[in-house]
Amino acid sequence: MAKYTRGFDLTAAQAHLAKRDRKLGAWIKRIGPIEPDGWHKPFETVDSLARSILYQQLSGKAAATIVGRVEVALASRRLNADALLSVDETTLRGCGVSGNKVLALRDLATRASAGEVPSARRLTGMDDEAIIEALTAVRGIGRWTVEMLLMFRLGRPDILPVDDLGVRKGAQIVDQLDAMPAPKMLAARGEAWGPYRTLAGLYLWRIVDSAKQVQAPVKRSQD
Repeated sequence: MAKYTRGFDLTAAQAHLAKRDRKLGAWIKRIGPIEPDGWHKPFETVDSLARSILYQQLSGKAAATIVGRVEVALASRRLNADALLSVDETTLRGCGVSGNKVLALRDLATRASAGEVPSARRLTGMDDEAIIEALTAVRGIGRWTVEMLLMFRLGRPDILPVDDLGVRKGAQIVDQLDAMPAPKMLAARGEAWGPYRTLAGLYLWRIVDSAKQVQAPVKRSQD
């Protein structure tokens, strides 16, 4: 079984992007190096996915508050299968978790207990599409959520989340477009960034922050 490394050569990726795309390269020079810090930290698949579910459709601040309440209710900082199955729906709803998210957390925990959710160690031996197929079988987990795990936890080099509004907005700024590019258009645009589309996506998020002069980056579920 193949084993994939977590992370990639950022210097080589930055040089590649700057060479292949002059517009993006100008922004890369302006922003400077990006150093993701999650690639070498240990993580659990269930914990990461549970946090992603809790962050869906909420601001970073509101989601962080709910996650904190859930951790207290579970008496655990690790949102693993056993912990999630140890509390009832009423308790989770009392933490501010919506009904649909409770169902998603239940499905995630049940599947994990049945061995259907690959561990972090197993994920290192799976290619990107195999991981997406395995994890999107869980209720409430879509392709975007798995792409965030691939980018921020596993450090896979060639992931471009074309449905992400921040990434699309960043591409709009780079190309000085009147509107955000549609996902298919962005996918075609991103062909030039391969095999380092992950770093391109990271820069597109930073470009949006820079354009808005945001002082503190938005907290994401995988931070």
